[in-house]
Amino acid sequence: MKFYALRGATTVTKNDRDEILLRTTELIRQLLNENSLDCKDIVSIIFTATKDIDAVYPAVAARKMGMTSVPLMCCQEMDVKGSLPMCIRVMMHIQLEEERVLSPVYLEKAVVLRPDIAKLTIAIDGPAGAGKSTVARLLAKRMGILYLDTGAMYRAMALKVLKQGGDPAKPEDVIPLLADTDIQVQHGNGDQTIMLDGRDVTSEIRANSVSNAASDVATIPEVRIKLVELQRGIAEQVSLVMDGRDIGTHVMPDAALKVFLTAAPEERARRRWKELKQKGNLNIDFDTILNEIIKRDENDSKRTYAPLKKADDAVLIDTTQKSIEQVVDEIESLLKN
Repeated sequence: MKFYALRGATTVTKNDRDEILLRTTELIRQLLNENSLDCKDIVSIIFTATKDIDAVYPAVAARKMGMTSVPLMCCQEMDVKGSLPMCIRVMMHIQLEEERVLSPVYLEKAVVLRPDIAKLTIAIDGPAGAGKSTVARLLAKRMGILYLDTGAMYRAMALKVLKQGGDPAKPEDVIPLLADTDIQVQHGNGDQTIMLDGRDVTSEIRANSVSNAASDVATIPEVRIKLVELQRGIAEQVSLVMDGRDIGTHVMPDAALKVFLTAAPEERARRRWKELKQKGNLNIDFDTILNEIIKRDENDSKRTYAPLKKADDAVLIDTTQKSIEQVVDEIESLLKN
């Protein structure tokens, strides 16, 4: 016989007997169904609940499901500062004749406890220079999940148009190139590599001219359709943080959390100007960068197809007076609460 310990967790919205029993029942059923288990396979179950749950023992749900001969125990979860509130956890001990790989289950807001297996999706939108990429990259690193830079895909398309001598703002110069364009996002060792037609262009697409061209190609519906299909396919496979300009409104409208980052145009221009200076572009003029930021804002917000706008259910965060770490802390707090 093989002995296993199977984990799972869920959350409730209020300390209510009926909801506690409902969510616990859902969790147990999904643990059994996803792992093709029967009640006779269960040796015992330990339930824990955070201190804000005391309307009923979660184990009552198991008894109501017919587990009258299974030993059950309820405990209070250790109260750690900043931990996920209103949470019910399960440790199910299983005995099977054959060796098998079992899958833990995390439901509701408990997905933040194991985002690496729960397919948690976080959408971060906002205008150029608001800090989306930096915040998304650090958040993903902290949570141990994938960071997908959608803007890099549009930059890659813009780079190809520029290399072909075309105008990124003209559909007639861009659309004919789509059929023969291969854009791939490769991940390894925590890094993201952008491949354009089999060539690594990760560094090349960060040029200022490519940044401006990316805003132009992004206004063309055919380009967005091609790239959104790729982005959605990746989101179906893994937990990730995705940033861009229409992630919460168009690419992932069902994301678990949507955040809209913004900052004053002058602050965003200052960040971009400083970044370019650090890269050796000493002749870059601040006013030029500011005007480009304003132009990109106008292009992104006024395009007819999937324009830049805050999703109705997105949380607005102004990053003007905040550090990157402060913004990431705030988003992590949103995930827990």
